[in-house]
Amino acid sequence: MRDQLLDRRQVEARSGLSRSSLYRLMRLGMFPEPIRVGVRAVRWPASEIEAWLASRPRATGQ
Repeated sequence: MRDQLLDRRQVEARSGLSRSSLYRLMRLGMFPEPIRVGVRAVRWPASEIEAWLASRPRATGQ
């Protein structure tokens, strides 16, 4: 099965990050880079976004 490709709005919704935060984290090497799928279109593999989310620390509520 092929990995689903997510557009920026889908990545923002899943990650809870704004557009500027996504691109800032990418510049810092702390967020997956997108794949270019057209002249003006990029997409992120859903598996990479899910892996990034799983690597984030969880709040303990303390």
